[in-house]
Amino acid sequence: LLAFVIVCVGVMVLRVREPDRPRVFRVPGGMVIPVAGILSCLVMMVSLDALTWLRLVGWLAIGLVVYGIYGVRHSRLGKVMPAMRPKD
Repeated sequence: LLAFVIVCVGVMVLRVREPDRPRVFRVPGGMVIPVAGILSCLVMMVSLDALTWLRLVGWLAIGLVVYGIYGVRHSRLGKVMPAMRPKD
């Protein structure tokens, strides 16, 4: 559910920041559909039990660590700007 919320927010941000970007797939309704998606997912998330929230936090932390490690090792920006790379 959190992933769907993030996708809906991303759709809204892209529609505002890059309105002229070519889109292969369009959804009618403008901002109504992403907002409805966010609200419906949040309503369902509120009804989840504490163990499910704990699992979400745990998996989210693990995912962020893996993403961070991968990003540091495979960053194109770090290769372009080596002076900004942290010293080991």
